[in-house]
Amino acid sequence: MSTPLDRLREVCLALPGTTEKMSHGSPSWFVKKMFASHTFTDDRHHGDGRESLWCAAPPGAQEEVVGQEPDRFYRPPYVGHRGWLGVYLDGPVDWDELSEVLEEAYRVVAPKKLIAELEARP
Repeated sequence: MSTPLDRLREVCLALPGTTEKMSHGSPSWFVKKMFASHTFTDDRHHGDGRESLWCAAPPGAQEEVVGQEPDRFYRPPYVGHRGWLGVYLDGPVDWDELSEVLEEAYRVVAPKKLIAELEARP
């Protein structure tokens, strides 16, 4: 059985030009810039100890989804002020939906050439 981290790797590394590196002690995915990071929100640093994903989001998306589903989405510390989205992974996860969220995060930071490569896929 795969873990949430295994699934995140699968989704993120399938996007053109994506690499994985550790950033601030967490596996993170980059396409020039970081677009997603797997984390356990740290009880000592504004968190509640839950497994989650932090990812870039288009303008306004964070407010919309956090307002609609605060049990699944949240404003993460440190990067939330830049519009990043937190997604809890320790409950039921709709992986089709999360794949779309990750693709949107990728599109926020990816160069136009890589976005065109993504759009050219069948």
